[in-house]
Amino acid sequence: MRAVIQRVSTASVTIDGHVHAQIGHGYMVLLGIETGDTTDDADRLAAKIAQLRVMGDENGLMNKDVVETGGDILVVSQFTLHASYKKGNRPSFIRAARPEQAIPLYEYFNTILSGRTGRPIATGVFGADMKVALVNDGPVTIVMDTKNME
Repeated sequence: MRAVIQRVSTASVTIDGHVHAQIGHGYMVLLGIETGDTTDDADRLAAKIAQLRVMGDENGLMNKDVVETGGDILVVSQFTLHASYKKGNRPSFIRAARPEQAIPLYEYFNTILSGRTGRPIATGVFGADMKVALVNDGPVTIVMDTKNME
């Protein structure tokens, strides 16, 4: 499971010309689910994101997590995070989980993250053609991969 976490001032997902979800300051999370990912991966990743201390404190230092600052989280599924670009110029997405595996894990991840933060999680719609807008604050961007936790 791979996530790109961006600290944002604002973020939104628009589907068919209508805003589906929108948040103020917090995290925009792009979530890629790979074949072989499990609920254990979702549990570990949700815990790390909920406790990630990249929000600014009263001195402007990255010392607080999203809960401490009253921030929101928007999670959008993104299978392209598992693109393989080894051969040629057209990426392969063969490692990305099929919808029958990915959708339940995506929903599980959002439920666990909500439980860890004590707040509802805004989401996109799995498989929809979404227009994602955000203002990256900092910029702060963190990439996490459950297969390579650093």
